[in-house]
Amino acid sequence: MTTQVIYTRRRLGITGNPPYDGEPFTQFSAVTPETKLEDLNLNWREMDLPERERTKHVHRLHPYLGKFVPQLVEIFLRKYRPRVVCDPFCGSGTTLVEANALGIEAVGCDISPFNCLLSRVKTETYDLPTLEREIHDILKRLRDNLRVTPQLHLDELASEYLRTWYSPRARRELLAYRQLIARYRYQDVLRVVLSRAARSARLAPHYELDFPREPVTAPYYCHKHRRICQPTDEALKFLQRYSLDTLRRIEQFAAIKTDARVTVIQGDAREVEFPPCDMVITSPPYVGLIDYHEQHRYAFELLGLPEQREAEIGAPWKGNSERGVRQYVEDMVAAFRNVLRALPAEAIVVVVVHDRKNIYDAIAERLGVRTEYRIKRHVNRRTGRRADDFFEDVIVWRKA
Repeated sequence: MTTQVIYTRRRLGITGNPPYDGEPFTQFSAVTPETKLEDLNLNWREMDLPERERTKHVHRLHPYLGKFVPQLVEIFLRKYRPRVVCDPFCGSGTTLVEANALGIEAVGCDISPFNCLLSRVKTETYDLPTLEREIHDILKRLRDNLRVTPQLHLDELASEYLRTWYSPRARRELLAYRQLIARYRYQDVLRVVLSRAARSARLAPHYELDFPREPVTAPYYCHKHRRICQPTDEALKFLQRYSLDTLRRIEQFAAIKTDARVTVIQGDAREVEFPPCDMVITSPPYVGLIDYHEQHRYAFELLGLPEQREAEIGAPWKGNSERGVRQYVEDMVAAFRNVLRALPAEAIVVVVVHDRKNIYDAIAERLGVRTEYRIKRHVNRRTGRRADDFFEDVIVWRKA
């Protein structure tokens, strides 16, 4: 398959990427300020950039739908070499992790307290022996507690959501683990383990883990495994599996982590006062596509996190009608205008977005930024049931 090279607003000198059947670019460490972006083929196939590379070390500490490829971030950080990079929609922390690995200071902001939790856990510095000891100790205490008092009376602590989406056994195991977290130093790591296990332990069909429609309580035909599957009945096996995986991933990142400072701000990008920075790399929410709160509903319920649903930009419930798109544009203009105040003149802003409504040229015009580079990158590999390919826009603005 060949992707048509797309030239957008040719008068500005914006170029498209090479043909899809050309040689994809994978020598990421070779990128320098002299590298010409238009010479790079960013249409990676699974064989070019396998999932294990896209989700290396802490990038897969917790599932997160809609995050961008860390190698894209690495390319632009190596190309422009900022002193401090900012991501005003930091999500699960991809920009922050990649910046730290390169010794670049980073500032991330997100409206979701759960996203900020993920970003902080991924970029924190740990005493690894202590972390390992705590991860194993809480599992031991949990098993002991469940063995001595298997019928833990914890249901009074469970919300209606938890009673609906978890079997009695799984619910007891999750709530018992939650009660133990306060004993430990690295509580946020344990909260992430709990959340990840809760995602897998739901009474959800295996093929609908992103946004399950209703709980399954009887055997069902599984489109993912192509056989009859049983409803999930326990959480302990997931708590054990993800505890060890979390420790391994944090240890892997610790081997390349630098002392570069990472700041995570929980707040609205339209209102936060950003500290001085000299570059932005971000993948903002798409209009009317992903409900980021509902994606992690189990985490909000288990961890008692405050909801910020009303403040989410582009949430599906706000619609993608003409009115919804207008509101999205106003919100994005407000957010980018706010972060631009923290940037010096001529600073670079990289935006990776699925611009299916063709609205980002209008946003750039409202902001008064110059568009220096824009391509449509073919994304031909996705996991799970969301396996359809699509094109995402990679846009480089320069502040006037």
